[in-house]
Amino acid sequence: MARIALDIDSTLHDYWDLFRSIVHERYGVDLAYEDQTDWGVTHLPQELLREAVMETHSDQNIAAAEPYPGAAETIQAWHEQGHWIHVTSHRAQSCAPATARWLEQVGIPFDDLHCSYDKVTRCVELGIDVLVDDSPVNLERARAVGILGATIIHPWNASLAHEDGVIVAHDWHELHERLEPWLGRLRQSAR
Repeated sequence: MARIALDIDSTLHDYWDLFRSIVHERYGVDLAYEDQTDWGVTHLPQELLREAVMETHSDQNIAAAEPYPGAAETIQAWHEQGHWIHVTSHRAQSCAPATARWLEQVGIPFDDLHCSYDKVTRCVELGIDVLVDDSPVNLERARAVGILGATIIHPWNASLAHEDGVIVAHDWHELHERLEPWLGRLRQSAR
């Protein structure tokens, strides 16, 4: 069976709309989704960017997130097949209780939850086989240590569609379909 790590923001649910609205409301800066063609947000000083991200991770905002269509169902199927599910996020550790409640509320099963700022190191410690994440930085680091990367395509990670070692999909239904042969091989080898 596979050990699967899942990011949350922009992976399990739409994050950009909330982030964009908070940045616009607080600082008057519009961060259009389609214009975010690289990983860095350079229109704001890092301190203001961190404050906006922290607000997106308030208990209320966490609870209000709606999973992408097919995300919960796909993860439920993986869990039922015996895959071990590790949820990992660049959220502060103080966000873990609200995050766990949200995962349970939306029906996303998990065996482990880790909120920290170094996902890939934790994935290596846990022997993760596949990392589903939107960050091109995390996906490239995962690939460098032998972890298969997978992502829902966004403007900031679209270049990964041409990279070996990363499975790219437009939505969770397609991601499930594209990962299934790889997960199937792991199920066969575990027997």
